[in-house]
Amino acid sequence: MTDTIRRFVLVAAFAAVTGFGTLFAGAAYAAGDKVVVELFTSQGCSSCPPADRFLGELAKRDDVLALSFHVDYWNYLGWKDPFSSTESTRRQRNYGGAFKLRYIYTPQMVVSGTHQSVGSGRGKILNAIERARKEQRLPVKISHPDKDTALVTVAAGPKPDSPATIWLFAYDKEHLTDIRRGENEGRKIAYSNVVRAHRRIGEWDGKELKIKLPVKMMGLDKQDGCAIVVQHELGGPILGSTSFDLAAK
Repeated sequence: MTDTIRRFVLVAAFAAVTGFGTLFAGAAYAAGDKVVVELFTSQGCSSCPPADRFLGELAKRDDVLALSFHVDYWNYLGWKDPFSSTESTRRQRNYGGAFKLRYIYTPQMVVSGTHQSVGSGRGKILNAIERARKEQRLPVKISHPDKDTALVTVAAGPKPDSPATIWLFAYDKEHLTDIRRGENEGRKIAYSNVVRAHRRIGEWDGKELKIKLPVKMMGLDKQDGCAIVVQHELGGPILGSTSFDLAAK
């Protein structure tokens, strides 16, 4: 995906908000103090479906922001994952370096940028979520002050050693895919919160930061959710996050 197309997709995700201006006008719309759980998965990986189901369960929790990142390095096994991207693979490789792993793998879950484990290992992941819930996180919120603007606010906090990156991830809340070839041939698999676009929208240095994003319909309006994640580079701890449901009415 080129930078131009990616920009179109993400601005379009914000554009969907315009359809609900009366509901959102002037009000902060934040996900609360959620723990970010990321699953690195692939439709070409026979070990991934249990982790995909587990992420679907986590996505229903009020205290978790669950995101599914589909990597592209299994596409040679006879089935190209339509949700895979080099950006998702790059994000996982950054985590691999941060965790000093010898290799990256699927399914992998990363909790709050500080813990990683096999994505189907429910006990370890649930314990990591409970530990992360006790950590203080940076308040992040989104407001919709007028029909043309989305406003992201990151609160002031302890100054990081280096500026933290503010990511915007646009995602599809649900997908059900019939897989016709590869290791999962003949299976119908459900996916939750599938990240379709990545975008850096700013840096945070400890001071309160407000980022205005234009709301303009660009035609690519398929995403129905967006997440904002403030994170140390590269593949470091997640300081704060929020999400909003573009499909809410």
